[in-house]
Amino acid sequence: MKTPMRIILAFLFTAALALAADVTGKWSANVVLEAGAGTPTFEFKQEGEKLTGSYNGQLGEAKLTGTVKGDKIEFAFSGEAGTVKYSGTVESAKKMKGIVEYGELGKGTFTAEKN
Repeated sequence: MKTPMRIILAFLFTAALALAADVTGKWSANVVLEAGAGTPTFEFKQEGEKLTGSYNGQLGEAKLTGTVKGDKIEFAFSGEAGTVKYSGTVESAKKMKGIVEYGELGKGTFTAEKN
């Protein structure tokens, strides 16, 4: 008996949704830049692929926006150092890591854990 293609596609689509990360909540990060290091916190709200939230760290407080597509996360905010961009991978329900560009302060890496 052959399985209809629609059932296979529906299964693959459902499996892909199950693998998509949900990062909603509070996260604590460790950031290492060319200019130094910091430990900002983030509050994320995810609706589908849309990401909103806030940054709280050495640059003060700022609203952020971004996307989560599968296990890939990207978000940005504007601060005293210009536009700050994070790009990384959600490794599990409680861990992510990646690269960051902190405007005038330079580039670096970050790791974060969900509180």
